[in-house]
Amino acid sequence: MQKLQLASPTAVSLPALCLFVLFLLAARQQRSLLDTYRSGFASVSSSDSPRLEPGRPAVGRVPKGCDIFRGEWVPDDGGEPYYTNRTCPLIQEHQNCMKYGRPDLGFLRWRWRPAQCELPRFDAAAFFDAVRGRSMAFVGDSLARNHMQSLMCLLSKLEYPKDISTTKNQEFRTLYYESYNFTISTFWSPFLVKANQSDADYGSGRLWNIYLDEPDDAWLPGVAGADYLVLSAANWFTRPSLFYESGRLVACHYCLVPGVPDLTLRHSQRVAFRTVLRAVTSHPGFKGTAIVRTVSPTHFEGGEWNKGGDCRRTRPYAANETRMAGLSLDFHTAQVEEFAQEEEAARRRGGGGARLVLMDTTAAMLLRPDGHPSRYGHWAHENVTLYKDCVHWCLPGPIDAWNEMLLQMVLP
Repeated sequence: MQKLQLASPTAVSLPALCLFVLFLLAARQQRSLLDTYRSGFASVSSSDSPRLEPGRPAVGRVPKGCDIFRGEWVPDDGGEPYYTNRTCPLIQEHQNCMKYGRPDLGFLRWRWRPAQCELPRFDAAAFFDAVRGRSMAFVGDSLARNHMQSLMCLLSKLEYPKDISTTKNQEFRTLYYESYNFTISTFWSPFLVKANQSDADYGSGRLWNIYLDEPDDAWLPGVAGADYLVLSAANWFTRPSLFYESGRLVACHYCLVPGVPDLTLRHSQRVAFRTVLRAVTSHPGFKGTAIVRTVSPTHFEGGEWNKGGDCRRTRPYAANETRMAGLSLDFHTAQVEEFAQEEEAARRRGGGGARLVLMDTTAAMLLRPDGHPSRYGHWAHENVTLYKDCVHWCLPGPIDAWNEMLLQMVLP
């Protein structure tokens, strides 16, 4: 099997693993963060944190016909987080909410329950058994990396990977789990299609050139031989951009360029997704499963991301408390529609090519405004230029449910 050459800005290096061993030795002399976690919840009233509902299996497959993407978040008083920043050194700093003092840990005490069944807990041994001798690539933006880091932390219960990357570019890493002959990789490609930042500024800032009908050759050739490909992208399409098709400028989003029509970012995201799905299903070297993860909603309140917006809620929404709207709805609609059209087109073409599977996590994550880092991605006294982060997800956190879902999708 061909090993992938993929990427992740926070991949594990040998020095990092050595530091982790030293860290474990030192940790024996210190109070465990799990102790802090437990004691922190000892004072939580029963009204704030209802008792755990029984019935969640520890391992296993959901019943056939159960839609794991539709359901609700329910209290999980009896469970501990799968990992902490003390047990997993793979967490990127700005998602390390525990390290940077997030005071409310109640966001860790909820689990996703589908409407028609119980979703088993993530089981590292079952995952490794399912992917033994295979490879998985994550392609997209920093949320794709967030997803992959969650998976690596979940798998760290059994093994840490070796960094076998063939490039020094930290955006493209390849990691190998030797005991299971499993390769996990990541490619940085925030638009999935070819794009670069121009020097042009017509009053809206530097513009991105997005070539909507050209897949990004930074990752597409490298997925030949992959068994699983996890694709996701959305948030970067909000940036001021120029849209190119067939090599010529056709439109833009907030470019303020005279004579160039503004077709909005909704157009660019849809066309780019269409291009990428067609490229994957027609790729002569990719015969695996392409898992298409839908948009991850943001939860800014009180302003936009750069105008004082924040996410300070400490509990999930109930299913009837909010609904998808605006840009998230538009992005999600486009992704689902383009997925359905390409899935049908690929079926008609036949030929035993790639298999498309939809990982529709949007509805679940819409209900979790409490799961973002907000300001807990750095020390409070540090003078940093980062805005409140209501885009990425704390690790550990609600994003771990993505990998509970992923496990169900790779089980034989």
